[in-house]
Amino acid sequence: MPLKTESLDDPNLNITSLLDVILTIVMFFMISTTFTRDEYQTDIQLPTVAESSVLSGQPDKIVVNVSVAGEMKVNGTLQSSETLTTLLRKAVTAYPGQAVEIRGDGRCEYQRVMDAFSACKLAGVKNLQVSHLSKQEIR
Repeated sequence: MPLKTESLDDPNLNITSLLDVILTIVMFFMISTTFTRDEYQTDIQLPTVAESSVLSGQPDKIVVNVSVAGEMKVNGTLQSSETLTTLLRKAVTAYPGQAVEIRGDGRCEYQRVMDAFSACKLAGVKNLQVSHLSKQEIR
């Protein structure tokens, strides 16, 4: 029985047909996709209203920062207890589920944080959050 004396070829993988199929699929999806928004291309005259408001969706929470000095700030604006109560009352009137987060500096006078809580209570805020860090987050 004769034995083979020639060396075996190294196995190889021909992926040419795989690449052809993938490129064909990519071209198909690129051609069949529409990149314009058809609903905005219709020529219509939209009606106007005197006052508009959001019909749905929850507004962002209001963040009250109490600094070391005891200053209460909302969106970078300094607020007294009375103005904070008025601001929160307007927000709760517009959206009853308005969320408020109080971020008090750990070194500030505790009375200032309680003033922020009092303003929330007077305004009728039901969704109140207090920020803090756990000891594991500090490490």
